[in-house]
Amino acid sequence: MTPTITAFESSPDRGRGLARDMRVRWALEEVGRPYEVRLVSFGQMKEAAHRAVHPFGQIPTYEEGDLALFETGAIVFHIAERHAGLLPDDANARARAIAWMFAAVNTVEPPILERGGAVLMERDKPWHEARLPMLDARVDARLGDLSRRLGDADWLDGAFSAADVMMVTVLRRLDGSGLLERYPNLLAYIARGEARPAYRRAFADQLAVFTDRQSAD
Repeated sequence: MTPTITAFESSPDRGRGLARDMRVRWALEEVGRPYEVRLVSFGQMKEAAHRAVHPFGQIPTYEEGDLALFETGAIVFHIAERHAGLLPDDANARARAIAWMFAAVNTVEPPILERGGAVLMERDKPWHEARLPMLDARVDARLGDLSRRLGDADWLDGAFSAADVMMVTVLRRLDGSGLLERYPNLLAYIARGEARPAYRRAFADQLAVFTDRQSAD
């Protein structure tokens, strides 16, 4: 059965590939799994039908037969478990890849999201100018740790895996912030992810939603 994912009908990222359905699209493209997309409006995300799948009224969701999932980490992990190519066969390497998936969303992403929210929602507040350096420092601490661990390696732990799908998409949220420029190896790491054919297909599909909406308007 072909899985169906949900995505923004009108994404606030304006086709930049930052919405979280990008992670799921990329994973599905990496394993060669066809999928369908159901576009939802902000209003529809808060309605009972969507909340039955995603209790917090967000995107993406993943539905396949009787299975309904939410949270991108869980969805990408499900895809990686059931299709070859995104998790190593070796048990220890597999466990490390899963640990890196958790690290991407639990350790690296939170300060990035906090900073992004402040820049978007608080820039006109009197405390914003004083608070931003603190938020930048929190992000920079995570980037420094990650940069040192990655070193000259192509990927987080040996071969490309679902961990890299998660981490690259998390780091891309810093595009335009200026915070990544101190870490050439992280910039190169992101570029390697973006150069993968599966990523490019996923990005094109997400961008097409924005382009089609613009044409319709």
